[in-house]
Amino acid sequence: MYNQKEIDKIRYNSIPEQKLLIGSKWVKAKKGKIQNIISPINGEKISEIQVSDEADVDEAVKSSRAIFEKGQWSNMPPAAKKKVMHKIADLIEGSMLELAVLGVRDNGTEINMAYKAEPGSAAGTFRYYAEAIDKVYGEISNTSNDFVGLIQREPVGVVGAIVPWNFPLMIGAWKIAPALAMGNSVVIKPSEAASLSILRLGEICLEAGLPPGTLNIVTGNGRTTGQALARHMDVDVLTFTGSGNTGRQLLEYSAQSNMKRVYQELGGKSPNIIFSDTDNLEEAAKVSAMGIFRNSGEVCVAGSRLLVEDKIHDEFLNLISNFSSKLKIGDPLNIQNDVGAINSESQLQSDMDFVKKAETEGGIVELGGKRVHEATGGFYMEPTIVSSVKKDMDIFQNEVFGPVLTVTSFSNEEEAVQLANGTSFGLASGVWTTNLSKAHRMIKKIKAGTVFVNTYGGSDNTLPLTGVKQSGNGSDKSLHALDKFTDLKSVWMKL
Repeated sequence: MYNQKEIDKIRYNSIPEQKLLIGSKWVKAKKGKIQNIISPINGEKISEIQVSDEADVDEAVKSSRAIFEKGQWSNMPPAAKKKVMHKIADLIEGSMLELAVLGVRDNGTEINMAYKAEPGSAAGTFRYYAEAIDKVYGEISNTSNDFVGLIQREPVGVVGAIVPWNFPLMIGAWKIAPALAMGNSVVIKPSEAASLSILRLGEICLEAGLPPGTLNIVTGNGRTTGQALARHMDVDVLTFTGSGNTGRQLLEYSAQSNMKRVYQELGGKSPNIIFSDTDNLEEAAKVSAMGIFRNSGEVCVAGSRLLVEDKIHDEFLNLISNFSSKLKIGDPLNIQNDVGAINSESQLQSDMDFVKKAETEGGIVELGGKRVHEATGGFYMEPTIVSSVKKDMDIFQNEVFGPVLTVTSFSNEEEAVQLANGTSFGLASGVWTTNLSKAHRMIKKIKAGTVFVNTYGGSDNTLPLTGVKQSGNGSDKSLHALDKFTDLKSVWMKL
């Protein structure tokens, strides 16, 4: 593991101006435009990234297409591919603390979570898909004796990936690893608000022996770089994690270009339902609190809507408020802190605006709601709990993406289901009960890609992360993610 001295030894390391990875070279953007990287820890500049334009993206896509057509990766034997991907995982694991600290400086996630969720998760993802490479088979259809029907899986070609700032390395690995496992080349655009760990991953991939051009990295904002990647006529599939508004725009770009397939994991407003027969309310309160306040609530599946049966509403509200009030907020590189920084000043202001509006609509701020540690120059907000929240309130319907928990009471299963399904989102949900029949009824009725039962958060690479409704389509993680990055080919052969 690590200790505070090891963190402090590297936390102030200088970070040079970052470049684009195109082929085997690290290059500057053609027009020379750069953007400052501001650390949410203290609001200070820590480095610069390139802002890629259409010409830079085009060069990256051409590089990926060329290496794909040459077959240096796409036609590499499965055992050789597997070796490279395991080497990538080895190198990630050998740089765990470096990658975690780099990511924390970039996006503000508390170090104890970042260490496991970023490099730890990414290494596991590369190993999982390395082992999947030689376990994906074609099929033979059941036909008459005069014909043979074959169903083959082939790589799509060039995959464009756009990843967010909250868990760039983890989510980046969810996109890159399965795409590589199926023989594709990848052009990835990390968020301009957290690019450093993906750029470091690019170095690792080259060191591991991934053929240059198989992974290209372009940095910049969504309006310029993201749009250029999404509109590119030679990108076969686009995979994206981010906001619903951006997701809609990407679908338009696809329609306006080559109608590339677009797979998206979008926003969430996930309900966490506490029934009165929950076995251990104190434990449920602790887990539910961390289900929203870890990473300052900047988690796609965060349990941001707490639905509590009216019989235990006051008791549970007291339990979760007491636990949450003891969480330590501050420098995310201090291992004693539980909650780190918000990613940016604008995100912090948005979070607080949601709380202020909720108060005007009748919500009661039971805990938090304020900015803290402003003197540091960083972006910090107290864990916040707002009760008396109604279904028609803005804070109930829309994703805050911050350390803000709403509390709403219900009287029976039917009302709980109506409230749970009462938004346009369907990413995740939670159900707490000792009644397994009730749990299964809720699982069937809740419209969400994931249902946590008597816990909240977690899972592993064997389970897909899938959104329904306006939370997206397609799956990250699991063997199901491989479907996004392959084309089916049917063969009908006369004997």
